[in-house]
Amino acid sequence: MADLLSLSLILFFYFLLSSSQDLFLFVHAESNNNLTVTPINYDLYHSSGSLMHEIKALVHRHPNKFSMETVKAGNKGYGAEIAVVTYCKGKRDSPEKPKLRILLSFGQHGRELITSELALRILSILSEEKLLPGMDQASLNSILDKVVIKVVPMENLNGRKLVEAGDLCERRNGRGVDLNRNWSVDWGKKEKDYDPYEENPGTAPFSEPESQIMRKLAVSFEPHIWVNVHSGMEVCLVNFSPFLKIK
Repeated sequence: MADLLSLSLILFFYFLLSSSQDLFLFVHAESNNNLTVTPINYDLYHSSGSLMHEIKALVHRHPNKFSMETVKAGNKGYGAEIAVVTYCKGKRDSPEKPKLRILLSFGQHGRELITSELALRILSILSEEKLLPGMDQASLNSILDKVVIKVVPMENLNGRKLVEAGDLCERRNGRGVDLNRNWSVDWGKKEKDYDPYEENPGTAPFSEPESQIMRKLAVSFEPHIWVNVHSGMEVCLVNFSPFLKIK
């Protein structure tokens, strides 16, 4: 399992970098140099509705590889839903041959549109409708036979809809909470560059339905690897302890 974990990590980051580089080059080439804020260019990005429609259609075309569910939660009159796509190639997990569990989440901040585009690209590669450049497909398939991948293409749908309605810099959820600050680890901690508007942690850890859904997913799935994909900087942030439990 340790060798498979290391190999899968290397493969995933190749997977991620190859897919995101293609997307970045396309968007960068098509954008202009005007520094003023402009509306979303839907020639470059899907709307939330059209992106989820494409993902549902992809899952429908490949029922032997994908399944999909929508999880809903609510708190004090505020509701949220999150789509979760599961990829499992070949036989399901068994005690004799346990599969490596990988969780990939995208779109935690509403304004980070390109992350959800990357989720769609990765799912397209997993379906084999698109191929990774320079990757031997047989080698890739031999690894994918040994993993189960859960993909959350758009964690913050309500925040994404605010962006699509014209609030282009909105990162928070539909009631103004930064989902990336709503977990129990260091909840309410204020760094030197703390912005109370941008980084509102909510009234308590896991006060937000979106965070509740993700916590429940993580606890039930128990991923060996969890990658939460953002945009805006080139950095890989890693947990200090690989044995940290989700509480």
